[in-house]
Amino acid sequence: MSNSLSGIGQLITQYDKGMTGPLSGFRIVEIAGIGPGPFAAMMLSDMGAEVIRVERAQAVRGPAPETPYFDVLQRGRQNIAIDLKNPEGVETLLQLVESADALIEGFRPGVMERLGIGPDVCLARNPKLVFGRMTGWGQTGMYAQAAGHDINYISLAGALAHFGRAGEGPVPPMNMVGDFGGGGMFLAFGVVCALLEASKSQQGQIVDAAMVDGTSVLMTMFWAFSQMGAHDENARGTNLLDTGAHFYDAYECKDGKYISIGSIETQFYAQLMQLTGLEGDPEFAKQMDKTQWPHLKKRIADVFKSKTRDEWCAIMETTDVCFAPVLTMSEAAQHPHNVERKMIIDIAGTKQPAPAPRFSRTVPEVSRPPAHPGQHSREILASWGFAATEIERLLVAGAVVDA
Repeated sequence: MSNSLSGIGQLITQYDKGMTGPLSGFRIVEIAGIGPGPFAAMMLSDMGAEVIRVERAQAVRGPAPETPYFDVLQRGRQNIAIDLKNPEGVETLLQLVESADALIEGFRPGVMERLGIGPDVCLARNPKLVFGRMTGWGQTGMYAQAAGHDINYISLAGALAHFGRAGEGPVPPMNMVGDFGGGGMFLAFGVVCALLEASKSQQGQIVDAAMVDGTSVLMTMFWAFSQMGAHDENARGTNLLDTGAHFYDAYECKDGKYISIGSIETQFYAQLMQLTGLEGDPEFAKQMDKTQWPHLKKRIADVFKSKTRDEWCAIMETTDVCFAPVLTMSEAAQHPHNVERKMIIDIAGTKQPAPAPRFSRTVPEVSRPPAHPGQHSREILASWGFAATEIERLLVAGAVVDA
């Protein structure tokens, strides 16, 4: 057996000994989707919940390969393939729901209802169930049935307009703000909140997690700043935190690499001036004079371009300048600080971020590598209380597919 397969075997053995993490003991059904839904499921699984991913029967392409599935967003879960267009497949899912604490799905509004597994049906089978719904626009509103992606959700939420430099157009910040920050994280948070409430009330409920809503909440501080007169929403790239200030930006170095500076507070700015050799320069004395920021940005940019990134690290790293090198993912995995914190881990030969946040007692761990569609259909049904004869009948009928 290869080292990679040996690693998989060790992980499965670890899983069989029981989950770890603060959500250990909770059972969650994830209806397969893309992006923020799987990210929320990963977060819940990382924290110790037993999450099973329900895949489309058509996704099974034959026997599951011995190597892990490529998508690390699907780590930590077993995978069952169910034909939800088959009445027996629908009934199988509903029987799983009866034993679950929560279900999460990411279809457009109304799709789960048309499949016969909407919240009313599921809550009738399990009144304590938390039914988590992940959409871009929400379950209601004029956009509810429209297609969209991260870039659209953060646009409507009033976020994208404020990413970018002065005199340039908006710059989409990849899909971290809408899909994962405003979407998946808020779904995971909402599910955990509802699980806590259900433990007291013994009643389930629906969690309507919309990326547009979550993104709006992420903008809370800027709503405050705008109303305080500290952020001009009509002057992108000229404000304190949007690259307007000369002391809060990323700068190119002599070797073409970049560093980041965030010297907002007076004492941090004073150290920035000292370590750049600009201490005592009268032009830099009035830190918060916005009229001087464009000129000071050009001057300090020239200073940073006089040394390499490593040279600036030697001067500023671990000081109170509020400094860090701008690293790629591969570079971040090798940085001593991140290595010490074991921020990037290796699961069956694949590098990926470790679970976060950290806990002192109920320590989260990744229980298994990503599973192929239908890889654990038999095991899931057996562990969730289905009789062996019933499992075989469902497999023969095509209601459930085993890889």
